Amino acid sequence: MYEELASDGSTRMVGTLEDIQNQYKLKQRSRDTSNSKVDDEFISDMWSVMDRAGNLLISKHHDYGPLNIARSPGGPINGLRVRMWDKIARINHLVDNNSAPQNESLRDSFMDLLNYSAIAIMVLDGNWPEVQALDCE
Repeated sequence: MYEELASDGSTRMVGTLEDIQNQYKLKQRSRDTSNSKVDDEFISDMWSVMDRAGNLLISKHHDYGPLNIARSPGGPINGLRVRMWDKIARINHLVDNNSAPQNESLRDSFMDLLNYSAIAIMVLDGNWPEVQALDCE
């Protein structure tokens, strides 16, 4: 576990030492790209979004557990496709009709899509509980 400092100054324990080492390696790789126009602010903003998404996914995983994905009708990837399709349909409806969301923001919908993508990668890699690796490549 390592202590994470939030923008409001609060701290919390998250992840493992391996997580922080991998995060550091990725940040270094981003900075070491000679032709990259990616600046430190972009990298920081990107990690902030990813961190918030990951914390939301962990929180929801506590509530849902793994079986809602693992035992989805048609299989886990199909279940994720349906969830993602519904989110995209909602986003399209709100944007196309210039409607104000009543229950969840567009940001929340995109955050859910990000997390559904993370879950799909874990399913494909065999890292989602109750699911064997799927060879879909």
